[in-house]
Amino acid sequence: MTKAKKPKLLQGNIACAMGAIKAGATFFGGYPITPSTEIAEYMAAQLPKAGGRFMQMEDEIASIGAIIGASCVGHKSFTATSGPGFSLMQELIGYACNAEIPIVIANVMRSGPSTGLPTLPAAQDVMQARWGTHGDHSIIAISPYSVKETYIQTIKAFNLAEKYRTPVIILMDEKIGHLREGFDVSDDEIPEIIQRKRTLDKENYIPYENTPSMVPEFIPLGCGARYHITGLTHNEKGFYTQKSDEVEKFLFRIYDKIEKNKEDICEYEMFEMDDAEVVIVSYGSVARSAKEAVSKLRASNVKAGLIRLITLWPFNDTLIYEKCHGKKLVLMPEMNLGQLSLEVERAIKDTPFYSLHGAKADLIDPKVMADKVISLLKERGEV
Repeated sequence: MTKAKKPKLLQGNIACAMGAIKAGATFFGGYPITPSTEIAEYMAAQLPKAGGRFMQMEDEIASIGAIIGASCVGHKSFTATSGPGFSLMQELIGYACNAEIPIVIANVMRSGPSTGLPTLPAAQDVMQARWGTHGDHSIIAISPYSVKETYIQTIKAFNLAEKYRTPVIILMDEKIGHLREGFDVSDDEIPEIIQRKRTLDKENYIPYENTPSMVPEFIPLGCGARYHITGLTHNEKGFYTQKSDEVEKFLFRIYDKIEKNKEDICEYEMFEMDDAEVVIVSYGSVARSAKEAVSKLRASNVKAGLIRLITLWPFNDTLIYEKCHGKKLVLMPEMNLGQLSLEVERAIKDTPFYSLHGAKADLIDPKVMADKVISLLKERGEV
């Protein structure tokens, strides 16, 4: 008789840390901040056992500087923070984008602005993740909605950072970070671990070469190739340039390597969408409520469906248009005053749209979502 497998109860923050180690992270530099601190605590205890290094830095600016330096010499590096710390990191996130240095940042969002409500959830850093740094570049940001998905998407975040030589942001929120639920991941659910492209041709190495893939190969510093790393706009060899053709080619490449690979990068989940006439678009912990709202609407004979965005940036406007345009109504609940709603409304063009704000530092009740949909449909004479 086979012995039953003992179920494991796991917290979201711990799942994130475990996913980082599984992905091959070998360096963590961070500074404690609620509600992400459990990630740093777990990494401090477990990363050295896996052969990695943990460093508690003096602040968040030093933390991201440390992981950038560690990545330059070949480490898969990682940090975790929340809103105020994420704000401090913005300049060096831009540096990592410009210098094409792969790093992963877990931002366990809390209510703001400023110190805000440290122990309560919000999704108020969504636009900061995309536009917090200055200059034209793209970014990858992922928003998991369960403990299990946090583990898997953290592995994928490292894969995307390595594959595209870019920072990747994991946008959790306090509800997901502190949620405890059953955790059972089979081997076939774990993504294949990706390493950054490396070349053995040290003599002819061009660190920022305009390759067809738009992602240059990489030789870690100290491994036989000498090259220049800078936050200045640079040519293929890494040196500052003002030449208009070189500037334009560089900026388009670091933008296009992400925006032109949305099919590879962007993930989403559909629920009850086959015959949906009303669509709820959501992400993160609020999507858990949104899924229940869809079931309530179905029970009231409203053909509702859910598009749950796992990847927030780059924004999958093609998907949103194809699945939402022409529907009776699109509702977007968010734990903010409508940040990603701006992108959804733009993508669906003239389709009826409603942004359901959640500014109470708590989840939006499924009944509130369902009632709002029915109310709006009645106003339009649709029910």
